[in-house]
Amino acid sequence: MSSQHPDGSVFSNIVRAPEDPILGVTVAYNKDTSPIKLNLGVGAYRTEEGKPLVLNVVRRAEQLLVNDPSRVKEYLPIVGLAEFNKLSAKLIFGADSPAIQENRVTTVQGLSGTGSLRVGAEFLARHYYQHTIYIPVPTWGNHPKIFTIAGLSVKTYRYYDPETRGLDFKGLLEDLGAAPTGAIVLLHACAHNPTGVDPTLEQWEQIRQLMRSKGLLPFFDSAYQGFASGSLDADAQSVRMFVADGGECLAAQSYAKNMGLYGERVGALSIVCKAADVASRVESQLKLVIRPMYSNPPIHGASIVATILKDSDMYNEWTVELKAMADRIISMRQLLFDALRDRGTPRDWSHIIKQIGMFTFTGLNTEQVAFMTKEYHIYMTSDGRISMAGLSSRTVPHLADAIHAAVTRIP
Repeated sequence: MSSQHPDGSVFSNIVRAPEDPILGVTVAYNKDTSPIKLNLGVGAYRTEEGKPLVLNVVRRAEQLLVNDPSRVKEYLPIVGLAEFNKLSAKLIFGADSPAIQENRVTTVQGLSGTGSLRVGAEFLARHYYQHTIYIPVPTWGNHPKIFTIAGLSVKTYRYYDPETRGLDFKGLLEDLGAAPTGAIVLLHACAHNPTGVDPTLEQWEQIRQLMRSKGLLPFFDSAYQGFASGSLDADAQSVRMFVADGGECLAAQSYAKNMGLYGERVGALSIVCKAADVASRVESQLKLVIRPMYSNPPIHGASIVATILKDSDMYNEWTVELKAMADRIISMRQLLFDALRDRGTPRDWSHIIKQIGMFTFTGLNTEQVAFMTKEYHIYMTSDGRISMAGLSSRTVPHLADAIHAAVTRIP
């Protein structure tokens, strides 16, 4: 026995796993004792004072829930809170969506965006005839892991052009045009993570036509509805375009960013089908995916969302707070752009104000990022992605100095 397990543990053969590349940034930041340190790695909103924000409307909703003596802690059904599911589908597809009116949509509550993607991926791996999913290059680091572990084969399509720091639309169309019939395609509904580069509505229409002509199945990841532009409807236009043509698609939603419910893990997976009876059969199979995974979802976060979405006053208050978050991020983009221009920093930095959402893909290389961390105590992912939400008017000059030094000293 001892020869097999030299240190006495049956797990002695376990090797240490690498830190998660995104969450690892925060670990390194926390160890840094410098007073000027700045964390631009994490995808969470911060106030001008650099503090996490709980929306006033969320506090109000929680107070209502806490004060309601009829509320209990019983298990939810496998698919989650019915009211939450209904309101979530309306939020992304539109209140007047024919798909909803015709009962062609099935929606299940998920563990935020990640859990909703995972349930959708496992469902497809089990029941869809094509097991290949195309994801953009680059994409959120968790995407390939989620789809691979669920049993899908991950391929990529071109998306970002480092030369223009914009969309490689020609490459995107070529790659999707060459994809096998029926392949699944992951699409970021808005505020593409990590680049902040989105197709225009005209480009979305071309993508839709190409995908429908080839029978490709759209799987939308909607993590930033309302958070990108400040308008819930504008940020859902890409998804609604694909639903309007009567075709089928999947959509994963997260309330982490737009309601600031990060740690509550609140999300939804919707599958739009051709007919109501298909949607009902699909839901029956989604239950079989969820039950052995986590039985049923948590009640608190979904109740907060439902409380806000069903009350017109609270809903309006939410849209005002949501727009304020989006506007602050847009103003940080302008401040950073202006600061780099004022310093005469080499390169064109206009992509900072053209990109949208929480992140800016700066175009800085790994060496420049490492330099900024070492010399300026600024933490970000090694691909040069910075979270605009982590910036304030107080910290923009420090970041601009660091970027200026990095691009002038390190080619």
